Amino acid sequence: MKRKKVLASLLACSMLIATAGCGSSAGNNGSGATSDEGLKSYADIVLGEDFTDLEATITMFNHRTDMDSDDYGGVNWKQYLAEFNKVYPNITVQITTDTNYADDALTHLQSGDYETIMGIPALDASDLSTYFISYGDIDTMSKEVNYADTWMYQKQVYGVASTATTQGIVYNKKVFADAGITDLPQTPDDFIAALQQIKDNTDAIPLYTNYAAGWTMGAWDAYSGINATGDNTYANQKMLHTKDPFKDYGDGTHPYAVYKILYDAVANGLTEEDYTTTDWEGCKGMMNSGKIGCMVLGSWAVPQMKAAGENADDIGYMAFPITVDGTQYAWAGADYSYGINVNATTEEKQAALVFVKWLTEESGFSYNEDGLPVDASSTETKLSFDGVEFLSNEPSLEGEEDLLNELNAESELNINNGGDRKIQEIIEHASNGDMSFDEIMASWNEAWSDAQDSCGAEIQY
Repeated sequence: MKRKKVLASLLACSMLIATAGCGSSAGNNGSGATSDEGLKSYADIVLGEDFTDLEATITMFNHRTDMDSDDYGGVNWKQYLAEFNKVYPNITVQITTDTNYADDALTHLQSGDYETIMGIPALDASDLSTYFISYGDIDTMSKEVNYADTWMYQKQVYGVASTATTQGIVYNKKVFADAGITDLPQTPDDFIAALQQIKDNTDAIPLYTNYAAGWTMGAWDAYSGINATGDNTYANQKMLHTKDPFKDYGDGTHPYAVYKILYDAVANGLTEEDYTTTDWEGCKGMMNSGKIGCMVLGSWAVPQMKAAGENADDIGYMAFPITVDGTQYAWAGADYSYGINVNATTEEKQAALVFVKWLTEESGFSYNEDGLPVDASSTETKLSFDGVEFLSNEPSLEGEEDLLNELNAESELNINNGGDRKIQEIIEHASNGDMSFDEIMASWNEAWSDAQDSCGAEIQY
């Protein structure tokens, strides 16, 4: 039986407590073992049998600061490590978390002195082998884990997803019901109308922007691909070669429609009164207690909102309100992926491989966090959208693995790459009324076109 069942019980107990107190590796073979170091590969490790007497101390750096607390409503890091050490008593894992993870992780890598395991930050694919070992080739790893191609370069896999998420909107079901919303919105117009109903009929903030946190703004980019187009080749392949990707397609689809939802909500007074005072940690309890109608965040946010108060059953998750030819689509893909330090000792690398595989196959981490399955042999998840088609992005075309990063850097738009500032500017312009949405999109199109010229990206669409 998978240890998932044990940790599911821990999750239930902790919920009750919260309520009450509330350079690539050389010699890599086909399965991923690094022959010159004698490592046993991810694919070949047998959990519970191999390396149960291995002695090693490893470090891990990640973004889940909430899981440091004994009051976390789910399974916290201390509980996971206790379960792991029942099987691997001599592997010590020291975990450090960071609220500014995206930036600080890059700083750690650039220093050359970084943790044994870390969530891979925004890197060029060609740099992966400089920092991390390969888990194995894509054919082998695709049989082991889902989303194996997220951090792939030249057919080698450098990251294993911590969990897998989808992109939609977290909302308070009671607020929506009290507002008289009987059907979840499926188009941008439907969504703005629903926000207006919340404003007219309740005391809740219809849409909370989370402007001040910054990193939460970049989440809007994730909806501009599959959710807005129904095309799993758009984000990593077609957009790079599209002329004016931010133009109005006239049918409530494509990136234009995604960002316009935010602009219109702010311009129509359907967000918080002062966007500069939003509070990321505070908004969780506000959502749980019905002071907020909805927030545009990945599905990873659902368990955090549920754990933030006594009204977990009021928290729901709905598809992003764009419909393409009669169908709603949702992107499904990896959250931060575990990379293993290429400069670690052999013992540390082996212990890290064991811990990553245990987290993926035995701990129930992704399931407990309301994620989609990472273990390729599992189908268990608490997450579902009725009538919504899940798709995963196809990787970049061979030879274009770094083109998106080049376009992002040249245009300074940073689509799906920490581009929170441009989203904050949408809120600012909508609130001040000093720049129309079409003017904003025209400026983005100009910047993207100039970047395509500079980077030699041929226009094909």
